[in-house]
Amino acid sequence: MKPYLAAAIQMTSLPNLEKNLVQAEELIELAVRQGAKLVSLPENFSYLGEETAKIAQASAIAQKSEKFLKTMAQRFQVTILGGGFPVPVDSTKVYNTALLIDPSGQELSRYHKVHLFDVNLPDGNTYRESSTVMAGNQLPPVYASKDLGNLGLSVCYDVRFPELYRHMALKGADILFVPAAFTAYTGKDHWQVLLQARAIENTCYIIAPAQTGQHYALRQSHGHAMIVDPWGVILADAGNSPGVAIAEINPTRLDQVRRQMPSLQHSVFL
Repeated sequence: MKPYLAAAIQMTSLPNLEKNLVQAEELIELAVRQGAKLVSLPENFSYLGEETAKIAQASAIAQKSEKFLKTMAQRFQVTILGGGFPVPVDSTKVYNTALLIDPSGQELSRYHKVHLFDVNLPDGNTYRESSTVMAGNQLPPVYASKDLGNLGLSVCYDVRFPELYRHMALKGADILFVPAAFTAYTGKDHWQVLLQARAIENTCYIIAPAQTGQHYALRQSHGHAMIVDPWGVILADAGNSPGVAIAEINPTRLDQVRRQMPSLQHSVFL
């Protein structure tokens, strides 16, 4: 593994599959032009709309999302994470699925989001992800890449469950993906600090592509797609607009932090 550039893409996805894929392609191309070898898209990158509309189109969204990821990876010769899209389980439920694709268009890793966002927020908004999403039942995989490092997958609300990330760190993860569509209300207080905490406690890089802005009448996302280093330093932040956060993933920095703070070796109960 040599140093390389990674990109966390920030989108404002809409209830429109085709428009979202056009936006995603433009941002992938922007990231590649800047030298990124590992490109990540946020949760709901291909569709962000009302749950009933999502379920009605789930098969088409799933098929077109997967084909899109494979096409983009091959065209631009990069590894791509599609950070979350619906894959039908039956006529009423889907898996919220993250998919990692290599430059030849081959699937490397797949993860079904296990923690579902069923929350009543103080701003009056209520979210019931479990109404249309089936929770995954397996811990996230860690894919070992000789060029990119050991890559661990998660999705959005997972970031509040540190045991998931400790599991991946103990499996050898160097880089932890947190693709998200974090709400504007919770994001302003919790997004950055949670990402830094997961990076620091596991001495891993965090790559967190994100949704931003207004998606439809009742849904607004926080933004601030980020890349965080193993010491918790924010290397790149996409701010509030669609765009790309790009930073170097450096194995020397990873080794340095793990020598200075060998907390993974000192864990008593795991």
